This record gives sequence, structure tokens and C-alpha cells, in this order.
Amino acid sequence: MTWNLWHEFGPFELRREAIRRVIERENPDVLCLQEVACRRIGTTVDTFAHDLARDLGLHCFVSDGPWFPRASGADGESAMGNAILSRWPILSTGQVALPGKDTDAGYRKAVHVRLDTPWGSWPVVCTHLNHRFDESAVRLRQVDALADLIRDLRGDPASDLPVVVAGDFNAVPDSDEIRRLTGRTEPRHPNLMMSDAWEQRGEGPGHTWRSDNEYQIDAFWPNRRLDYVFVSWPRPKPMGHPLHAWLVGLVPEDVDGRAVQPSDHAAVVVELRVDR
Repeated sequence: MTWNLWHEFGPFELRREAIRRVIERENPDVLCLQEVACRRIGTTVDTFAHDLARDLGLHCFVSDGPWFPRASGADGESAMGNAILSRWPILSTGQVALPGKDTDAGYRKAVHVRLDTPWGSWPVVCTHLNHRFDESAVRLRQVDALADLIRDLRGDPASDLPVVVAGDFNAVPDSDEIRRLTGRTEPRHPNLMMSDAWEQRGEGPGHTWRSDNEYQIDAFWPNRRLDYVFVSWPRPKPMGHPLHAWLVGLVPEDVDGRAVQPSDHAAVVVELRVDR
């Protein structure tokens, strides 16, 4: 499951309970989160992802600062991070800074983990790319950096588990950056591309940025598919093939008698095959 949580915008104290309820109901094995609220207080980092992990009994890894947007470093100042939560223990962790504009280079990140699953060590990446309409060229550099990371993580494509990459790419499926990832244009590395799980097993357009979301009434972008779950190819067939893909977080949750929309994005949930 992947979900952009919209930081602390809107009625966050109510939204955080609505978010928790949706995640608890879906009960994902692996959860990739973007725009996670992060605060550094002294030497301690406090994040909403850690709260969710404690509530739901999951293992957790959250990106470390400097976060996006740039924080001054003052105690308690809130910023955004990425996180991966997992039912299975986390064997190793890492993060890489993605290319950016001169003014924000290094503040967008890809976090990655290796999970100790019943089928072996499974690499997972969570990321969040630049968001502006006019930053396709930046996102192209970012997906190339992702491709370098995926190449380094995937091991032997004929026998090792594929890399799962999830997040908010802020790009539609026919954009140059998504076409580069999925092999519709020349990929960064030969013999390495990503399968789009929604394209394979989702029904309908799969819009995750939607005009029926109350937070998007005045948005520039309504009705776009911006959030993805990808699986690396080639891979040992049929391991990692998508079986189903669906959206959640589409409707408000009842929180203390109030109808609360959880986030400004819908979440994407994918079921993958795990038999070799």
C-alpha cells in the first residue's frame, strides 16, 4: 500500500485517526508513506509513521533530515519525510538524495529497506518526486537516480526477488518520466524497467488526485494518476506479478461524529504473487 498523507494540513488531528482506520482496515504487509510529519526534538526524531507503527504492530523506517521542505533545525519544527512500514522485520535500511533544482537539491529522497519475508530478502523503495507542472525535466533526473538505486538493489533478476518501488511520482502515466521507467522510451539501464501494477490489474483510470476529494475543490490538477506501485522487470516468473490493484481512502471516515476525508490523495493497494 502506498499513500501520500498530506503532512499536517487540514484538520490533522482528526485526519490522523481517519488515516489510521483506513490502514488498519486494509492491513497491508508493506506500507509506503509520503509527506509524513517529522519533528526533531533534541536528538530524538518523532514522526507520525512511528506512531502508526506502534499502533499497528509494524516495523518502521523513516527518512532522516534534512527533510522536505527545508527545515531551519529548530526543535519541534515540522517537515515532511518518507517512510516504509512492514509486517516483517527490516534487515537493512538506506536513503538516497534525489536530484533537484539548485534551490532544493537533496531534499527529495528515496528510502529503501530489505525485508525479512517468508520468501527471502525483499527490497522495497519509497519515494516522492518534485510536484510542479513544469518540473518534468527534474523528475526525469530523479527517475534516473531511482533506476540506479533499483539496479544496485535487485541482485540477480533471474533468481532474486524483484524490487518493489512505490510512492507519489507527481507525474501522469504518459509523462516522459513514467514512460522512461516503464520502457516506453529508452530506459536508463538495459534489461531493467518497471511494471506498473495499476496498468496490469487496476480497473478504470485509477485517479489518486481527484475532483471528488473535498480538499481538491480549487486544485489545478484534479483527476490524475500520480501514485504508483512498480515491480522491477525482468524477474523470476511469476514472483511479484500483480494480482489485484485498488484504491482506498476515497471517502470520509466517521471520526467523533464528523465526516473526515483522510488525505488529499487516494491510496493505492496492490496484491502481488509470492509463489515461485
